[in-house]
Amino acid sequence: MSATQSPTEEQEAAQAHGDEGRSGRRGLIVAVVVGILIAGGVGVVVVDPFGREKQDTTTETTETALAKVTKGALSARTLENGTLGFAGDYQVVNKTNGTITELPSVGKVIPQGKVLYRVDGKPVILLQGPYVPAYRDLSWGMEGTDVRQLNAALVALKYATKSRIDPDSDYFGRQTYCALKELQKKVGAEETGELPVGQAVFLPPEEIRITKVNAVTGDKAAGGGAFMQASSTDRQVTVALNANQQADVAVGNKVTITLPNGKSTPGVVSSVGKVATKENDKTTIDVQIKPSNPKVTGELDQAPVQVAIVSDTVEDVLSVPVNALLATAGGGYAVEVVDPSGEHRLVAVKTGLFDDSAGQVEVTGSGLEVDQKIVVPSS
Repeated sequence: MSATQSPTEEQEAAQAHGDEGRSGRRGLIVAVVVGILIAGGVGVVVVDPFGREKQDTTTETTETALAKVTKGALSARTLENGTLGFAGDYQVVNKTNGTITELPSVGKVIPQGKVLYRVDGKPVILLQGPYVPAYRDLSWGMEGTDVRQLNAALVALKYATKSRIDPDSDYFGRQTYCALKELQKKVGAEETGELPVGQAVFLPPEEIRITKVNAVTGDKAAGGGAFMQASSTDRQVTVALNANQQADVAVGNKVTITLPNGKSTPGVVSSVGKVATKENDKTTIDVQIKPSNPKVTGELDQAPVQVAIVSDTVEDVLSVPVNALLATAGGGYAVEVVDPSGEHRLVAVKTGLFDDSAGQVEVTGSGLEVDQKIVVPSS
């Protein structure tokens, strides 16, 4: 190895042997030249971080520059590729028999209380129901979890007030009957005040976005068949994270999302998968990210994005450029400080968090101060 090989090249060599996770960043080793530093040239020992030591007796000019010790916050980031889309994947299960006479198009957004599709010309209504799917006819005097979600939906749609129907009530009473008739009138269904199986589809989101339709108008609709898929309208980024990095990411971690147009927007990790998937010899878990400002993400589905996940942060610490680190022959690290008098000296340091995006590393060392000048390779 040449005495003039740059610390950056050594850093890349060390990273090729290291772990991909945060522990790899903390163990990042920048090779250094230890010996007598002489203006215009150095006689050096190049130290291999993996135990191989080579003597180089050449003397060549090493271009250097000056940087400063700074103080502030640093963040460790995991850079990953992700996919921007919509949260949730729901099967629309039909519960009525007949001929399909109307279907929504892919991409259409359907709010709660609106017609989802029609069979034999009769409307099937979308209602929000996080508890159970429709499985029986509902009418006055009945009780159950399915009645409770019907009551909640009718209140949310303002066909009744909370004072008339308790949205947490599981009883089908007079007010449920009256409110349901109003909903049926609104969508053009027969105004019976009863909800037969097949007249409504209950799904968790308040509104859905159609992602797939597996039927065409004129097809026979069989009860129990799923011929549509949908998502919510909530924007979401999914990252297939290497499974061995699971411990480096947690719910609540801050994220920067770089969109296809090159703009960046913040986000937060909303879930970290616990079940790994293996594909092409790569084992991954799904990490879900919620954009903080969904509107700026546009409406593209399955769009590629880059994600920087902040997995650790330290505040009010001293830091230096990563390429200012010198790995000493006896182990450990140092930086070359330039005193106001112009004198050069080595100061032993301990490294902390590495901020890859900023190219900075947290350091502590006796006599190390903010704004001290330090030697770095010339760019």
